[in-house]
Amino acid sequence: MPLLSLKFKYDLEAGCDEAGRGCLAGPVVAASVILPPDFINTELNDSKKLNHRQREKLRLIIEKEALSWSYAIVNNSEVDSLNVLNASIEAMHRAVNSLSLKPKFLLIDGNRFKDHATIPHQCFVKGDGRFLTIAAASVIAKTYRDDLMLKLDLECPEYHWKSNKGYPTLEHRKALMRYGPTKYHRRSFKLLNPQLELFC
Repeated sequence: MPLLSLKFKYDLEAGCDEAGRGCLAGPVVAASVILPPDFINTELNDSKKLNHRQREKLRLIIEKEALSWSYAIVNNSEVDSLNVLNASIEAMHRAVNSLSLKPKFLLIDGNRFKDHATIPHQCFVKGDGRFLTIAAASVIAKTYRDDLMLKLDLECPEYHWKSNKGYPTLEHRKALMRYGPTKYHRRSFKLLNPQLELFC
């Protein structure tokens, strides 16, 4: 696996990423991570390219070795009121504001962001596959959101969030047809596809 870049061009950069943007249920979770200048890890990559075991292993390394890290939650009701793009940006702002160190620059995964009040930024499409700081943020965001969905699965096991994490899988949509939405579903999303009846 090729080694990702540690820095863009500044010292004390914070990588930012989110998880759960495309889900039908649950929160959007974002994370921000500042890595030390000598950080090296050849396994760290975009969390979507890692399996569960790799992500959990890397989370422990990131939490131990990062100069500062944080995550933030925007719940499904806030997603409905803000829209999912603004909810993702809000979650990243909250994560940055929760860091114990103030970064000098923000590296944002994706192509949309709203200016932070005091910290400049740059967006990078597929940044989680280019910069270690963004990859680290993607791992933190993904693992903490997965943990949250496991807890919600205990409350609503019929939706299979333990396995689908709230994403629009066939089993999730079938459960929606049978049981209807829960208080954790995003009402602003198209929860049911009329074509699903063909599979039932």
